[in-house]
Amino acid sequence: MSSLAKNYNRRKISFKKGKGSFLYDRNGKKYLDFVQGIAVNSLGHSNTYLNKALAKQSKNVWHVSNAFEIPEAERLANKLTQKTFADKVIFQNSGLEATEAAIKVAKRYFYSIGQTKKNRILCIKGSFHGRSLATIFASSAKKMIEGFGPKIDGFDHFQFGDHNSLKKAITKRTAAIMVETILGEGGIKVIPNWCLKELRKICDKKKILLILDEVQCGVGRTGKFFAFEYAKIKPDIVPIAKGIGGGYPIGVVLMSKKVAKGIVPGSHGSTFGGSPLASSIGYAVLEQIFKKGFLKNVRYLSDFFHEELNKIKDEFPNVVEEVRGVGFLIGLKLRVDQNKFIRKLENNRLLTIKASENVVRILPPLNVKKKEIILAIKIIKRVCLDYK
Repeated sequence: MSSLAKNYNRRKISFKKGKGSFLYDRNGKKYLDFVQGIAVNSLGHSNTYLNKALAKQSKNVWHVSNAFEIPEAERLANKLTQKTFADKVIFQNSGLEATEAAIKVAKRYFYSIGQTKKNRILCIKGSFHGRSLATIFASSAKKMIEGFGPKIDGFDHFQFGDHNSLKKAITKRTAAIMVETILGEGGIKVIPNWCLKELRKICDKKKILLILDEVQCGVGRTGKFFAFEYAKIKPDIVPIAKGIGGGYPIGVVLMSKKVAKGIVPGSHGSTFGGSPLASSIGYAVLEQIFKKGFLKNVRYLSDFFHEELNKIKDEFPNVVEEVRGVGFLIGLKLRVDQNKFIRKLENNRLLTIKASENVVRILPPLNVKKKEIILAIKIIKRVCLDYK
């Protein structure tokens, strides 16, 4: 009997090793892994470059307290500010922590300028920002908050795609609008570029902050470093995690100079955030993602993948209703049972994972090979043929 609590409905499969886009189970069976830890292993399994970075740093120092200067964290912070909209960053250990810190940064900013009652965060109802007590109430989805009352106050909500609902929900106490640029757990629902531009205009007009949660869709997954770059806007605060560690736990809050002024010693902290080991691995990931041609190749290969998936949708309209997403954040909205479809894919050695709205998430590593995408297409088509 397992001593693990049953907070996960785990599949009856485990793995002994991984390499690139593939995992190998305890019996030696080879699987094409298009889960990759849920968009975490941005450079695939056992990446040689990341292994070298980890080994090198592990021989020096793993962890020191943030009571001291950490050159590795400074180097990673400088890389991020040089390559993005941000002026300042705070290091965390996960997407949840980064999102929590983003909320704190927004509240603290208005506190620092004397607007102490401006402290409420406006979110999309049913979105996903993590599983802490605060962030489940930021989502306010019934399945997230059930059994975890009383309600954590400070969050208001509007319906996805309903701009009238959004505008009505803004009050004098609203500090920020916080949305996922692409809703991940919510069913790979893309906020259109025109909508992101409108959100920026609303925030400017109302003098509130725009927080774009890019924990799942950021760090190159859409073919740009941030998904919001397609809309050519600048948010005020962006939490990221998952892909920046390539499999090692790290989260980051990126912010403008304006909002960073509210963060002073003692206002926020993290025991492990920005450790030498995490920072060295994060830096190595960025070196690969920012290599000339890397993101262009993500766009090229993901365009090919989307085209082929849409061909499958057209051939099997009774199975696939819609192909969603941008880049390598892909969702197949099905007309058939989601769980059975995922099991059939797994039986054909392709690993995927579900999202809301009967969507199957497909999340290859960013350095996936074209022949591996072709293999995935063949498997998906083979499974679709089962429904004819």
